[in-house]
Amino acid sequence: MSYELRTEDDTVAFGRELGRSLRAGDLVLLAGPLGAGKTVLTRGIAAGLGVSGRVSSPTFVLARVHPAGERGVPLVHVDAYRLGGDLAQLDDLDLDTDLEASAVVVEWGEGAAERLSADYLVVRLTRRDDDVRLVTLEPHGTWTDRLAGARPTG
Repeated sequence: MSYELRTEDDTVAFGRELGRSLRAGDLVLLAGPLGAGKTVLTRGIAAGLGVSGRVSSPTFVLARVHPAGERGVPLVHVDAYRLGGDLAQLDDLDLDTDLEASAVVVEWGEGAAERLSADYLVVRLTRRDDDVRLVTLEPHGTWTDRLAGARPTG
């Protein structure tokens, strides 16, 4: 499934729709180059979940926990960029425990974070020269059935 997001507001809106569908135990991996819109998308996901706290890149702290709002699902936002594939550091974050009670979004997690669950969604973002974002969803495990009836929002 691929979508075209023309503006930053479109990216936030797409994330909001995705966030509304998330539940505790969901793992979402955001893949794409620097400036592709991973953190902007996460802002939308947080809005859709209704969590509290300002969403910004957790590059220097590696992970931020956003407490649950009315929906009761907290968000754990991880930036694995600085881990450079160091699986021991990823294990130190104890994400498998967080995953039981939270929705977990991992920027730069592809190639490492998949081992946290057989059920995960890769959201691949690319940015064209005209600044339009292209988003491709790659479902794994139960995500395949969950997205089977999804309709494009962007």
